Amino acid sequence: MDSGGRPSLGQFILLGTSSVVTAVLYSVYRQKAQVAKELKGAKKIQLGEDLKSILSEAPGKCVPYAVIEGAVRSVKETLNSQFVENCKGVIQRLTLQEHKMVWNRTTHLWNDYSKIIHQRTNTAPFDLVPHEDGVDVAVRVLKPLESVNLGLETVYEKFHPSVQSFTDVIGHYISGERPKGIQETEEMLKVGATLTGVGELVLDNNSVRLQPPKQGMQYYLSSQDFDSLLQRQESSVRLWKVLALVFGFATCATLFFILRRQYLQWQERLRLEQMEEEFREREAQLLSQASPEDRESLKSACVVCLSNFKSCVFLECGHVCSCHECYRALPEPKRCPICRRKITRVVPLYNS
Repeated sequence: MDSGGRPSLGQFILLGTSSVVTAVLYSVYRQKAQVAKELKGAKKIQLGEDLKSILSEAPGKCVPYAVIEGAVRSVKETLNSQFVENCKGVIQRLTLQEHKMVWNRTTHLWNDYSKIIHQRTNTAPFDLVPHEDGVDVAVRVLKPLESVNLGLETVYEKFHPSVQSFTDVIGHYISGERPKGIQETEEMLKVGATLTGVGELVLDNNSVRLQPPKQGMQYYLSSQDFDSLLQRQESSVRLWKVLALVFGFATCATLFFILRRQYLQWQERLRLEQMEEEFREREAQLLSQASPEDRESLKSACVVCLSNFKSCVFLECGHVCSCHECYRALPEPKRCPICRRKITRVVPLYNS
């Protein structure tokens, strides 16, 4: 059946897809904006002699979301680099990453592909201490691997290319995968490195702890200073805001296009209905004034020109209402003047 001017399936899919994408982008933007707002509202505390007194006066001897900056100092033992001499740290991450070329059967191109085949992270207890000597205060950092943007430094990196024989090359071309090699990387949080921590600061038994905050707030241990960290978060918020606005505008434009098209089709239907009503009134007036012989000829006249006889049967609706010349003059796509259904084929009508 004819859709009667309803939006097409493609238009529904386009509008639905753009709406979903806009909603997802807006949700991410709201989440990023909330994180930036919480980070901006974090309390900055200096790592000095008065730190314990500040925490002892705080409710519950705790600052729920605080910013503190200091140098990394190991508590007991340190971790030694496996590849670099005299390189000591408190967090060590060893990574093996495979690199290869994969044949894309859709684009018929070789694409780069990489995946981590092994990763091990070692940690040792560490404190944050002031950069100045002579200040006897330290903040124990708990659960550092749960932090965001953990400030690790790459101390060793080497690529081991794969060695292939001629038969291996042929086999890889047939299988659609060409190994390139293994990337070996060692990252460390060095002793003495400057670290900015953002989390919950707690005074417990005369010791100060920095730990992941409650209420779903982000935990940061970054090599950047606080201002750079905040600026990075705000830049991310602006990016997601722009993306949400662009797709939101696209969604509104799509909706406006569909509604405008529906409005124009509705106006066209009203105009055609009005023309049909005027034609029927005119036909009834002519029939009332005509003689019996003329009435029969008017009933057989084309509803478009009222001069030629009806000579076409429109399918699939089955209406007999037009002459062949008026049918040919109908605009594309051709529709029945009576019911507005699409004309799929025309059968000539012969009067005996």
